[in-house]
Amino acid sequence: MNNRRYNIYFHTHTVSGIIICALLYVMFFAGSFAFFKDDLSAWQKNRSHLVMPDASRLDFQSAIDTLALKHQMKGRDLEFFLQKDGENAYISMFASHDTTIKKKLGKTKSNVKRKRGRRGRGGDDDTDYLAYNLARKRSVDYEAGYDIGEFLYRLHFFAQLNVIPLRLGTPFGYLLAGIVSFIFLFALITGLMLHWDKVVSNFFTFRPWTKWKTVWTDMHTALGVIGFPFQLLYAITGIVLIANFFLLAPFTKYRYHGDTPKIYHELGYTDSTQYQYAYQPLEAPLDLNQLIERASQKWPGCTINKIQIKNYGDANMHVIIEAKPAVSASFTGGGKIIYRVRDHRVRSEVAPTGQVGYVNQVKNAIYHLHFGDFGGRPVRVSYFAMGAIGCLVVISGVLIWLVARDKNNVMPRKRAFNLWTANIFMAICLSMLPVTAFTMTCLIFMDKPTQQDVYRLYFYAWLVLSVYFIGRRQLRITNHQTLILSAVFCMAVPAADALKRGNWFWSTFSAGASDILFVDVLFFCLALVNITVLLKMSEQKAKNDHMQKTFN
Repeated sequence: MNNRRYNIYFHTHTVSGIIICALLYVMFFAGSFAFFKDDLSAWQKNRSHLVMPDASRLDFQSAIDTLALKHQMKGRDLEFFLQKDGENAYISMFASHDTTIKKKLGKTKSNVKRKRGRRGRGGDDDTDYLAYNLARKRSVDYEAGYDIGEFLYRLHFFAQLNVIPLRLGTPFGYLLAGIVSFIFLFALITGLMLHWDKVVSNFFTFRPWTKWKTVWTDMHTALGVIGFPFQLLYAITGIVLIANFFLLAPFTKYRYHGDTPKIYHELGYTDSTQYQYAYQPLEAPLDLNQLIERASQKWPGCTINKIQIKNYGDANMHVIIEAKPAVSASFTGGGKIIYRVRDHRVRSEVAPTGQVGYVNQVKNAIYHLHFGDFGGRPVRVSYFAMGAIGCLVVISGVLIWLVARDKNNVMPRKRAFNLWTANIFMAICLSMLPVTAFTMTCLIFMDKPTQQDVYRLYFYAWLVLSVYFIGRRQLRITNHQTLILSAVFCMAVPAADALKRGNWFWSTFSAGASDILFVDVLFFCLALVNITVLLKMSEQKAKNDHMQKTFN
């Protein structure tokens, strides 16, 4: 490779990596734990989700009855989004198609902000959103049911930053995550081109006892090559999932003439099919549970994940049920059946394991590859390990950048700026593990923690620890003390769970609550890793001191 190309790849890789390093580390760290979102949720709530509820025990009709207590349901569209735990669902209710319905005067004021229906109709055009437990037949407040698994999952695409009032077609947090994913893809490609000529020889080169720049360079290169396929996969699928607005915007404007619902309908994200409103009441009441049971019997081994109701209570009411097959049966499959309620006639049906269109194949493959839900816990553990390698690659890259610029020929003010930049990065990023373990330990001792409790514990602890290490201005101290704090708090997670709730390893194992057991074992292993690293560092320091004394 000639010098010109090398310099281009080197500088573009360095600049793009430094720009996103802290945000990318947060995405890797939080995303790695997000693979165990359901396990973390079960652990915090001390209720195992391992045994999925039978569909016959789930009461979908009770959710509609709950909404009917507050709203006129005639003519509305409803959407049920079922969660992976099998019993919780998010339900959206939209404006009525019936234009004869008028708003009642003198409605009792409530703290719930009423919104105009997205279809823009008059009459009783309020909408509503409900989190509902289908097994316990009761609504669940989202903030009250918030947990550390949901927090880390949403943190990995910066959903908490959506409160910032800056929207360029998509909420600010999602916009930021999409931009980081684009730059990360650029950094990956330039990094590969930079090391292409020596990719094989560098992969087998690791010199841990030489100068620090060599150590970080070898680690960055070796781990970067190992994790490159995973990181490339994650960059591409992440862009498609979080930044699809940018990808679809040109097609929406020029091919679909600005008709956003149409393009999302054709891509299978929504079903915007309009069924004519008949203005005639349905003769027999809807038995949604019966339709769900029929679909479950028709598609054994599949998981129903979405339900739509069109024109509720009208003679032309339709119910659309979507399901996902087991990955072992079909990696990219997806089923969909449309019932006309008045005669229970099937208007359309696509079997989950049948012929799947190209769009659905790509969409489902991207989803499975990004979330790692196609091979059980072993695949998710492998994804977690690859995510941890990604964190190490980011850290080693920043340290290479720092050491390469810590030279006498560099101006003092530039050296000071570089040190401050690396110091801030290391303080923010290395604080995440002890803060995560600390937050989880505190949540055990809290009675029904809410979303605000999780936010306060995590963000305040993160802020305090980051400011402390930034003030210390010593990378060695930051590294050493975060290892100590990580070991202590990671060990505190299973210890507090056992002492406070009686979840000893053997008790959760005998009870079959492997999701709760896994979280305790995971943090126990993380504590052992941190202790091992501390011991190795102490041994190496003792050897260096002994060699220095001998030399003197």
